[in-house]
Amino acid sequence: MSELFVVGAGLAGCEAAWQAAKRGIKVTLFEMKPYRYSPAHKSEGFAELVCSNSLRASAVTNAVGLLKEEMRALGSLIIEAADATSVPAGAALAVDREKFSAYITDKICSEPNIEVVREEVKKIPDSPCIIATGPLTDGELAGEITSLCGAPLNFYDAVAPIADASSIDYEKAFFASRWDKGDEGDYLNCPMEKDEYKAFYDALISAETVPTDKTDEGVNVFEGCMPIETMAKRGEDTIRFGPLKPVGITNPKNGKRYYAIVQLRAENREKTMYNLVGFQTRLTWPEQRRVFRLIPGLEGAEFLRYGVMHRNSYIDSPRLLDDTYMLKSRPGLWFAGQLAGVEGYVESASSGLVVGIAAAAHLCGREPPRFPRITATGALSGYISDPFTADFQPMNINFGIMEEPDAMSALKGKQKHDKRARAEIRAEAALKYINGYGN
Repeated sequence: MSELFVVGAGLAGCEAAWQAAKRGIKVTLFEMKPYRYSPAHKSEGFAELVCSNSLRASAVTNAVGLLKEEMRALGSLIIEAADATSVPAGAALAVDREKFSAYITDKICSEPNIEVVREEVKKIPDSPCIIATGPLTDGELAGEITSLCGAPLNFYDAVAPIADASSIDYEKAFFASRWDKGDEGDYLNCPMEKDEYKAFYDALISAETVPTDKTDEGVNVFEGCMPIETMAKRGEDTIRFGPLKPVGITNPKNGKRYYAIVQLRAENREKTMYNLVGFQTRLTWPEQRRVFRLIPGLEGAEFLRYGVMHRNSYIDSPRLLDDTYMLKSRPGLWFAGQLAGVEGYVESASSGLVVGIAAAAHLCGREPPRFPRITATGALSGYISDPFTADFQPMNINFGIMEEPDAMSALKGKQKHDKRARAEIRAEAALKYINGYGN
């Protein structure tokens, strides 16, 4: 029987171990608790949820809801546990955290093909192995990963929000580059008159921020990635001479110049997502939605990713991993979970599911499956392995990183109020593929 090591019994590690074991692979699962705890963990159980008991939206017309439904169809242990321990939460899937962890721990420990070893792994095994040690990976193992990958683990101190391109008002926003340098379409500009800037500024400096978490201790905020609200509090004109400076930008529609300008940069080649340049932030998510919608052109913006600021170790996956999360320079070594550059509980579990299936195929001498990017599962693995991604940062699943199915052409030219119809077409195409997949 083929053997596989899995390091880390979080959501990704448990899912990967389960998927491989159910396919006849002998798995040794290493977990350092209870002998050592990360700053974020408290219990001895596996798959511990520490930030929230919500696994987010359930409807398949929402990207994370679609991802969960795909995982459910693929036999995910994590989704099975969530369904079995769910609690009322409206349109979201929420769980009793203790029962959720206990359910998974019991399943893993009862599986004949999984041996659980409670010890800290400090060296990457030479044998086939999945590293799923999470965003707080440190110590000797972090050094091993750094050496193997040829670069230090990344930490994002402050990350800017990303808006859905289809939700931007292009009657107000315009394409132009500063001093006409570069291509005209490189930046999308949201202009502000003085009164609009003042209203935005006042809302920004008074908005609620996320308290510093104990897992953030020791994180240094460099000047180049300072939160926008922190910078703004230095003076009313500070950000107007910084990320919102209007110098050198003229609206080609009318020749006007403005008091301040917020620039947006395309996040992907398809230009379905736009990053708010310089808007790294610690504002709470509801406050980001309220304050950033004061920007002209973003009044109806839908944010695919909100700005965050916390410690998060991850590798430069687009340069290192293929779309099965395997290290290209070392076949037989995979990364899963947030260390591989996905963001969120559900996304971490999804990566573990793909890795577990891929590792089992690899060890049995078969070509691992590749999920297409019309599926949420494939969109995540495609995002982390896209070599064209210049400034890689972890991201939750969203429709912006998914490819549009052929059936979407029927809605071409329709207005954004057809959002639900578009989501339904995406979900139908994705689930048709997943339900036809012979796993």
